[in-house]
Amino acid sequence: MLTSILSFTPEMAATVTDYCTKNSNDVSDNMKSLWDWTVGEFEDADKMSSPLQGATMKFLAELLQARRILEIGCYSGYSALAWYESTQKTEAEIITLELDPKMIAASRRTMEKYGLNDRVTLIEGPAQQSIETLTGTFDIVFVDANKDGYQTYVKQILDKKLLSPHGMIMCDNVFARGMTISTESNPYLPAKVRSYWIECGKALDRFTAFCRNEPRIDTVLLPVFDGVTLIKWKN
Repeated sequence: MLTSILSFTPEMAATVTDYCTKNSNDVSDNMKSLWDWTVGEFEDADKMSSPLQGATMKFLAELLQARRILEIGCYSGYSALAWYESTQKTEAEIITLELDPKMIAASRRTMEKYGLNDRVTLIEGPAQQSIETLTGTFDIVFVDANKDGYQTYVKQILDKKLLSPHGMIMCDNVFARGMTISTESNPYLPAKVRSYWIECGKALDRFTAFCRNEPRIDTVLLPVFDGVTLIKWKN
């Protein structure tokens, strides 16, 4: 196989996703319940991580034995729940940032309903301002917020040395539904959101160039989910 991507129709992609989900560690009943609730509650629930991605995040947190996690963009709290469940042994501190009042309310519902308040702290407001208040280091930084802010947020984290020496930054949706690569790459993208994702794609193309040229880090862009960039300090 000479390329890293298999060519799937949307129907086959759904079948492959189902196959991978069934043959991976399952997410908890609480995560399933929250995922179903979010899908039923919000029109833009496709912004939430998939169950397979939730399982992947739990796998990585356990592998890294994370003791401190920062996520930029909380949405309904699905990823925060994944981080919480996967760090029971390390009792990791989890800090999550959110700006949208609607999603702040949803996240606080999640934290209360599933008992996350002992280790999860939700900071409200613009992420750039919130990051400036943070101290110490994080073993995992998960970036899943406004796409035109990715470069700013990652640069802040690096400049403030918030990433631990063996930590990892994980940036989601770097493909912007394919628009980062080409505006013609996804004919199935609904017209009502196409202009939004096109603008996201422009910002994320600049972000990927920043990552590639930043001398302090090593980076790999993986063609999984909606494109995931992994970042670590250069050895």
